[in-house]
Amino acid sequence: MELRHLQYFLMVAREGTISGAAAALHVSQPSLSRQMQDLERDLGVRLFERGSRRITLTEPGMRLRGRAEEIVDLVGRAETEFRVTAGTLAGEVRVAGGETPAMGLVADAIAVFKDAYPLVRFNLFSGNAEAVGERLDRGRADFGVFVGHADLSRFEFLQLPARDRWGVFMREDDPLTSLGSVSPDDLAGRSLVLSEQAGREMGTWFHRDLDDLDVVATYNLLYNAALLARRGVGYVISLEGIVDTSAGSGLAFRPLEPAVSADIFIAWKRYQSFSPAAEAFLAEIRRRWGA
Repeated sequence: MELRHLQYFLMVAREGTISGAAAALHVSQPSLSRQMQDLERDLGVRLFERGSRRITLTEPGMRLRGRAEEIVDLVGRAETEFRVTAGTLAGEVRVAGGETPAMGLVADAIAVFKDAYPLVRFNLFSGNAEAVGERLDRGRADFGVFVGHADLSRFEFLQLPARDRWGVFMREDDPLTSLGSVSPDDLAGRSLVLSEQAGREMGTWFHRDLDDLDVVATYNLLYNAALLARRGVGYVISLEGIVDTSAGSGLAFRPLEPAVSADIFIAWKRYQSFSPAAEAFLAEIRRRWGA
């Protein structure tokens, strides 16, 4: 199995037809078909369901797509890093993070770093703690920003000088906006929208099993959940400062009482072999927050 085969496989998966992939790759259709058949034979599985009009991936094909994306991505990063000329710092630094206003601290660090090393490029990925941790584990991110009680035992990490406050997003004309804060009793019997992270954090706050709550929807990123709050579908429990709650936005935020806050951490994989650009950014991170 060659890298070229994986690149061709990914193009077929994206285009959905051999003819479309062949045109995008500038190769002949018979040649591409033959190489995909060779790939299936080498792996001993059928990767495609070949319909009359479109090709779809089988279950082994979907598994291979995930692995192939990682392999092609890592090879591309390696090629970029080793094209750097002597004495010139360039390349890409990848930062994965949860939704938190504390990402502003990371943005400040990036801004200063970019002034010193203008040839370095940054790639940002947003996701929940599970997705961020997976990217670190698989080498698809150099650094990860975690909010709250994430399991960081397998990473090196530093705590950022910030804490996020949990609260409730609701329609700006909702009766609960008359309160300065929201208690478990205020939310009793009301429809809730929870993230996976909120589920872990809020069980203690509610003093009851989350299965007993009226959770009408779950989410991993807040933007779409905020749309549900605007339409009165449910009360969204999340961190303050992620979406707009100014006058006329359609949303209001009220903090929880008793108050619940979350620490913020930036982490990286233990014994990680960093690119020169990522190594230099780690030095900037340690300079800022190492104490």
